[in-house]
Amino acid sequence: MNPDKPVSKMNQKRLVFSMLPLMVSALLIAIFVVFNLSVKTPLFYSSNLQNHPSPKQFSLLIGILTRADNYDRRHFLRLIYGIQSPPFAQIDIKFVFCNLTKQEQRVLVSLEILRFNDIIILNCFENMNNGKTYTYFSSLPQILSQSYDYVMKADDDVFLRLLPLALSLQPLPRSDLYYGFVIPCQSMNPFVSYMSGMGFVLSWDLVEWIASSDIPRNDTSGPEDKLVGRWLNAGQKARNRFSNKPAMYDYPGTNGRCSHELIPDTIAVHRLKRWDQWLAVIRYFNVTKELKASKLYHGLDF
Repeated sequence: MNPDKPVSKMNQKRLVFSMLPLMVSALLIAIFVVFNLSVKTPLFYSSNLQNHPSPKQFSLLIGILTRADNYDRRHFLRLIYGIQSPPFAQIDIKFVFCNLTKQEQRVLVSLEILRFNDIIILNCFENMNNGKTYTYFSSLPQILSQSYDYVMKADDDVFLRLLPLALSLQPLPRSDLYYGFVIPCQSMNPFVSYMSGMGFVLSWDLVEWIASSDIPRNDTSGPEDKLVGRWLNAGQKARNRFSNKPAMYDYPGTNGRCSHELIPDTIAVHRLKRWDQWLAVIRYFNVTKELKASKLYHGLDF
């Protein structure tokens, strides 16, 4: 092109159209770079956290003792607890069982770990009253990558309401603590006997003591929740004991004086052995209340 020759309007248009693909490509590259920078530097989240700070005041590990073959129960509990998240507490939930014994378990549990990363496999043989609870608590200081303020042992037939649980723990001491539902059922004195296995909490220092002391190490056979109370008494531990009645209880009509009707201030409902019992609890506490109306699902209002 001769630089001294004026460019006609037609040639100008041809020049613009010829450069259009290059301009579009440059624009797309710019958008791509900006998008990646925004993903790698999440300004939205940092700004959001500054406007709505929610520092974690304490941490809690909930170990749900179950069996490897209870796949359906684990998947269900993931739904139940996955939609609960108190903003002021770090609550991690793990499913705990002993060594796998079948090839099917090794395959399916491996898939669960890859997908959810919420399983602890202890080095023990599956049992109820022969050391599983001891193995659970004593193993944690060695196998966890972090410590927690509190550690809970819970059954897989209990419904825990995480926000009321966290609120009840929030003002309590972070050391030498033993918390739960004291046995016998009619007792209100947490310094007598032991806490029910439906779900009890120990502070981290007591978990470390269980891992290092000869007292629990030499006393692992028998009703395991009862043994925990006996260990603590023998070691003169757990000066801070709290029994949270009536907020923790067995499902109505399942266990005599340990049972009562569902109440709004519930923290834990135990002995949910049947699906109709779970359904009654879910309905009573309106667990699905956050579900938004949508044309994508029909007939879910119950």
